[in-house]
This record gives sequence, structure tokens and C-alpha cells, in this order.
Amino acid sequence: MTRSGRNPDKRVRTAKKRTASQTRWLERQLNDPYVKQAKAEGYRSRAAYKLIELDEKFSILRQASRVVDLGIAPGGWAQVVRKKKPRAGIVGIDLLETDPIEGVTILQMDFMADEAPPALEAALDGPPDLVMSDMAANTVGHKQTDHLRTMGLVEAAAWFAVETLEKGGTFVAKVLAGGTDKDLLDLLKKHFKTVKHAKPPASRKGSSEWYVVAQGFKGRD
Repeated sequence: MTRSGRNPDKRVRTAKKRTASQTRWLERQLNDPYVKQAKAEGYRSRAAYKLIELDEKFSILRQASRVVDLGIAPGGWAQVVRKKKPRAGIVGIDLLETDPIEGVTILQMDFMADEAPPALEAALDGPPDLVMSDMAANTVGHKQTDHLRTMGLVEAAAWFAVETLEKGGTFVAKVLAGGTDKDLLDLLKKHFKTVKHAKPPASRKGSSEWYVVAQGFKGRD
């Protein structure tokens, strides 16, 4: 305790097998209020609060009844949907293994595989009214390459939304600093009534992530 009665930030000693960057990450986790809140409220990750905050601003979940969660692992976003819309049908997909979530169908497969989109559609009783993506490509350490790979996933997610969403539906996805690329932004503006960018408070200040929220799907020609 300090003289003011407050607990100082937790410090983590650098172990022999832990790098300095790993130690800094661990310290950040231990001192992150969103991490502590997620643990207290039973969410699997702090990312749950990004969706909660986006929903507070854009009412993303208000009309959600059939939801596709792209990049579901570890499951925080799906948990939020289950809590706010317990009767909604939810299907998620991820390359990583994801622990089961009651009421959620989870597919462990590559979203970019040809068989993935039809598998997601088949898991719901009808067209989704919300497609949400928190996907990001595994980084290789080259900033431009990492950006292109992640935005490639975002573009694939957007096309999936355009090809499957019910009229009036919503698409929300993680993008990187600079927002949505022009071609993708043009695609979203063509098919949705409103397209906005937001950085929820739960996104770390030093993070390059933003979110694009496209609402009011106009339907397919």
C-alpha cells in the first residue's frame, strides 16, 4: 500500500524463460481493469466489453435473432450475445479450438475455406441478421504485410455479410488504423444505409484496432 492507501501497480519480475516483452504484457494484463472485470463477470476475455460498448453506442444487438461470430475464440463476443439475447441463434467459427458455450454452435475450421460459408449458413434456421467479426491475421512482424492480411479477412467477412445477411441486418468488424480500405468502404456504403467507424473505450489506447459498423443492409440486387 502507498501512503495514500492505494495499491500500486503490480510489477512482475522477469523470469529466466520470459522475455522483457512478455513480462510487460503480463504486467499490463494484471493491471488492466477490463481483464479484472471480465474475470469477475465470467467473460472469457476483455474483448467482450468492446462489443458491449459498441452495442451501447449503435444498438447492434437490439434486433439480433440469428448471429454469425467470425473469429469466435475464446468466445467473449458470443457470451455477450447469449447474455443480452438468450433466444438468439448463434454460430461461430475459428481456426482455434474454442471451449463449448451453451446455446452456441462452434465450427473449428478456416473461414477462408470454400466450405466454411455454407457450413455457417446451414447452422442457422435462416439468414443471419448480424454478422460480427473480431478476426485478425496472425502477425509476421512486418507492419504492411500484417495490415494487408488482416484487411483481407475483413473483406472476406464483408462479402460473406453481403451475400448472406437478411435485409435490415448489421455487419460489425475489427479493422486497423486508417479505418476501412476504400474499396471495402465503397462496398459497405453500397449495401448498407449507414457505415461508421468507432474505437470503443475497451480498445487499448496504443492499439491500432478500430471497428466498422455497417447497419441497415439494403438487400441483394
